Amino acid sequence: MQALKVSIGQYSEQGKKSLNQDSINAHHPDGWTLDIKGVALAIADGISPSPHSHQASEIAVKNFISDYYSTPESWTVKTAGLKVCQALNRWLYNQTMQGAGRYNKEKGYVCTFSGLVLKNQTAHVFHIGDSRIYHISKTGIEQLSKDHRIWTSANHSYLSQALGIEPQAEFEYFSCRIERGDILLLVTDGVYEYLPMAEISNELKRDPRNLNQLAKRLCKTALARGSKDNLSLQIARIDQLPEQLHWQLQKDVEQLPILKQLAAGQQVDQYRLIRQLHHSSRSQVFLAQDTDKKYYAIKFPSGESAQNPEFLSKLLTEEWVARRINSVHVVNSPPQSTAKSALYVVTEYAGNQTLAQWAVDNPTPSLTLVRDILQQLCKGLYAFHRKDMLHQDIRPENIIIDEDGTIKIADFGSVYIQGIGELENSPPATYLQGTALYSAPEYFLGEQGSTSSDLFSIAVLAYYLLTGQYPYGNKVARCKSLASQRALSYTDIRHYREDIPNWVDKTLARALAVQPNLRYDSLFEFLQDLNRPNPSYLKPQKLPLIQRNPMAFWQGLSGILIIVCGYLAWLLHQAGCV
Repeated sequence: MQALKVSIGQYSEQGKKSLNQDSINAHHPDGWTLDIKGVALAIADGISPSPHSHQASEIAVKNFISDYYSTPESWTVKTAGLKVCQALNRWLYNQTMQGAGRYNKEKGYVCTFSGLVLKNQTAHVFHIGDSRIYHISKTGIEQLSKDHRIWTSANHSYLSQALGIEPQAEFEYFSCRIERGDILLLVTDGVYEYLPMAEISNELKRDPRNLNQLAKRLCKTALARGSKDNLSLQIARIDQLPEQLHWQLQKDVEQLPILKQLAAGQQVDQYRLIRQLHHSSRSQVFLAQDTDKKYYAIKFPSGESAQNPEFLSKLLTEEWVARRINSVHVVNSPPQSTAKSALYVVTEYAGNQTLAQWAVDNPTPSLTLVRDILQQLCKGLYAFHRKDMLHQDIRPENIIIDEDGTIKIADFGSVYIQGIGELENSPPATYLQGTALYSAPEYFLGEQGSTSSDLFSIAVLAYYLLTGQYPYGNKVARCKSLASQRALSYTDIRHYREDIPNWVDKTLARALAVQPNLRYDSLFEFLQDLNRPNPSYLKPQKLPLIQRNPMAFWQGLSGILIIVCGYLAWLLHQAGCV
């Protein structure tokens, strides 16, 4: 497959200063790392008054590159880049606070920073300070970063933001599409203040071959024109864009054979099949034991699905996800000690009791018991969210209760991995991934899900466990427009369970709001209100007047009737009837 290819040229020197406080770094990986993480460049510029700025710059660019490539594969570029930038800022700030910078930030570990990640067909910018990133394309020259500098006069200014000044930095993030032949420039003020971008662009068109020599020549030109600062310039030219990428599991789909005849006692690599746990038109699941006598569940494709590449890719994705989620409340997958001889996925065997069966056996569970289940579920679901993954199919059949009573989330066939989603050159699929009764309303509008969508499913599950019913019946799936969804009416849970406190019902109602922005911001905020009354939910409700003051109600009603009767009498008089 055609992969992303970027030519990089860079140069940095001290110029007329005694010390180079600028720093640059870049990394162009290959293989799967190139596909999933892309090409990264970084530039930083120290501030002159600080004796530590050169160290801050070097640490910033070096660690941004190394730490970015160490982040989980499932993270988006935005998530990974911002988390790395914030970690860098905190470390530099702590160093600043341990020295003279504690009393004068200009003496601390402070620098500007601009990071660029090129992944698939998108450029991602991370920026703070006044170093710059430019995008040169067929349509012209665009400055992607914004200068964080405040001018107090025509000749005097100061940085409003930089790395290492405050414990929490406000990084600018921006992304844009790139095309073959586009050029991205990272440059410090020692260059761009003395060399117009139009001139640099012309030089790039005139001499596109040796980018390192060109970067050096441009810096030397800025120096000759009077630059008194350090000079640094990085050039990234897009030589080739990737085609629609197939991620690493596609190779297994294409190469591994499908086992069609399966039976108890059969040996598959290091696993011995013991008995069949489940069989459908799509897959077969067996209880198996490895050479260490540990039990596992192994899923094999079956029927027509065995010939469906999309289904097989999703099947292997389940194992990929299970190996990257570290939570006692999520079914995990063991590392593969030997190469597979066939296509299958292996996960831990957590038992055969699902929450669906538990709900049948416990039709009216206590609120305390349901709270405990939700507490475990939310912990497991949060493990997905912190890895930039959405489960998208939370329902009783996909939740297992092991012999110790531990709740475990299973079945990852509908999981959306946002970092992998960035490999797609077309919009993410917006068709329904999970089960209609538990899916959030936005899915039925063709919108992409979010963590709020998983929260909705958790709240539907809570409502179902407590009542055996659904908060909107089966009406959500029928509503294909925003207007029809807003007309949906939530059924008070106390209609089915009078023993449930009113504040618990208000908690569920908020989590089950049709509009995502009206729901809780996090799973744990939802859990908090489910366990302890939210003060706003305890405000006494204003009773109807007939309950507060029956006499005043009937007096008022009588007064209205007298007025109505008088008006009717007047109409009759006018008509000559009286």
